Amino acid sequence: MNGVLERMNRWMPLFMGIMALAAVVQVLNFLGVSFRGTAPLDWVEVHAGPIAGVLGVAAGVCWLLALLSYLRFREKLPRAFNRWSWLMDILDRLTNREELERSLQSRTEPVFVDAQALTEALRSKVVGQNAICEDLAAQIRRRLALQQRGKPVGVFLFAGPPGSGKTYLGKTLANALGRKLLHFDMTQYGGAGFAATSLFGASKGYVGSSSYGKLTGSLRETPDAVVLLDEIEKAHGDVHKNFLTAWNDGFITEASDGRQISSTSAIFVLTTNAAVEALADLSRQYAREPDELRRAAVSALRAAGFAPEVLNRIDRIFVFEPLADLDIARVAALEIEQMILSYGLSIRQGGIDPHILIDLMGRQKKMGLGASARDLVRAIEESVADVLIEARQRGISSIALQIQDGKVIALAGEEATTALTQK
Repeated sequence: MNGVLERMNRWMPLFMGIMALAAVVQVLNFLGVSFRGTAPLDWVEVHAGPIAGVLGVAAGVCWLLALLSYLRFREKLPRAFNRWSWLMDILDRLTNREELERSLQSRTEPVFVDAQALTEALRSKVVGQNAICEDLAAQIRRRLALQQRGKPVGVFLFAGPPGSGKTYLGKTLANALGRKLLHFDMTQYGGAGFAATSLFGASKGYVGSSSYGKLTGSLRETPDAVVLLDEIEKAHGDVHKNFLTAWNDGFITEASDGRQISSTSAIFVLTTNAAVEALADLSRQYAREPDELRRAAVSALRAAGFAPEVLNRIDRIFVFEPLADLDIARVAALEIEQMILSYGLSIRQGGIDPHILIDLMGRQKKMGLGASARDLVRAIEESVADVLIEARQRGISSIALQIQDGKVIALAGEEATTALTQK
């Protein structure tokens, strides 16, 4: 059937032209228009007129075949359009197009990265993880320079307590490299069935099989993306199995049509909050022995129930240290600034009362390693949100935050100016 459709497709323009001309002549004859004496239309009227009815029936049959073909192959129609261009038609006829595409995807051109510049770009954004930024930049530089690679550029695991900068470093890496970020919260893919189909597509005949999965579709469009998988340990086992293929064999199979999507140009960044307390102890114990720290971290993660098959595919584990006091203050200040920017406002120079940061640091220590500055800043947002909205409505562009009577308040306009000058 496919061969017949391809041959019909090549001859269809000629058939349609002939039938259209015959139909025009027939209609004009019906209207009483004659072309006698007008060459070459005279010849067309004399010779094509009598068989116009036959050609009309042939046209109807062709349109019926086209309709039946559409109903039968409508799910493959978008991909078929790409194949029916002149270039793809040549490739379909003269070679194995799918194998050619796979070979082109597996070819890698060396990319040279300035490790020092990348390190500085990461350090300028991520607080308190200077050693990890330097090590990650060196790993990226070395792996991107490889000319032959049958696996992803790198599969990195960021392990450590919440709020230590794991997710933020993954986002910063994508931005520094100028690559698209594909961010997935793996806590949403912990259930059976739907978890895998949402990312990798649904098998033919099931709901959603007419479109690609979220991950496979995105990787098909941007194969060199940074794929950030937050809290990978919470994903379902079926999801892990699909990722193992991507990391080990260099491709992900799209379930809807069986196409192999290359993952050899992608960078995978995994984060985990597993074994937080154990990793914190290990980071202090092996502070100056990074290789020993990584080996001990693998054992700690396995003991915490982290899937061993996933650990075996990791290229590098980065253990994030709990933030020190000043680093916590820096992260909290950045989170407050980001919160204010989300309201279309900015924070004035020196506009965050130091006592706010001290209070956040104290509360985070009481809550332990499971607390993050982002969670604590949400409490501040609840107390100042109304003032921020009112300041925006009044056309004020910048504000200051102060503590009064144990509560955080937002000062706008002249109030903020007065408060800052009285410090």
